Amino acid sequence: MERINIAIFVSGSGTNCENLIRYFSGSECVNCALVVSNKADAYALVRAERLGVKTAVAPKAKLNDAAFMLPLLREHDIRFIVLAGFLPLVPEFLIDAFPRRIINIHPALLPKYGGKGMWGHHVHEAVKAAGECETGMTVHYVTPVCDSGEIIAQYRCELSPEDTVDAIAEKEHQLEMQYFPTVVEKVLADTFQL
Repeated sequence: MERINIAIFVSGSGTNCENLIRYFSGSECVNCALVVSNKADAYALVRAERLGVKTAVAPKAKLNDAAFMLPLLREHDIRFIVLAGFLPLVPEFLIDAFPRRIINIHPALLPKYGGKGMWGHHVHEAVKAAGECETGMTVHYVTPVCDSGEIIAQYRCELSPEDTVDAIAEKEHQLEMQYFPTVVEKVLADTFQL
């Protein structure tokens, strides 16, 4: 059976990226073929290279250039894109080229704590400031409007008033490590009838 080549888009340290690569490393159906970062110094690129996955850097000008991005993805026969801690908005030409084939993970229970500026620690600080009794992760389809695409899956964890921002971040991160690869696998299976 033909393996589906996916690209993982990252901006930071890449724990989710590495988790996905390791999860699919023995898969007969899915191949993590490319990791793309908008930052040349993202540690995710080091993780990917150590695991034998090709990498590319696409700073803002290149990310927003269809003449750069589309041939790059074609060269690696990419059929699906997973955003794993990718901060820039995805340009519309990519969304058009990959309809319902770009998904994102968000460290909160959307529609709460989404939108511009809501990423990483900013999200967990907002959750703490609001006195929430739970938080979680959301996986959703990517649309031109930040964090507003159809929700695919959400997983929750309880919070206590004693939880620090770091503790909230750690609880939410554990959900990502546990569930994100299986959500990606299910979306790919549904999309490509694997």
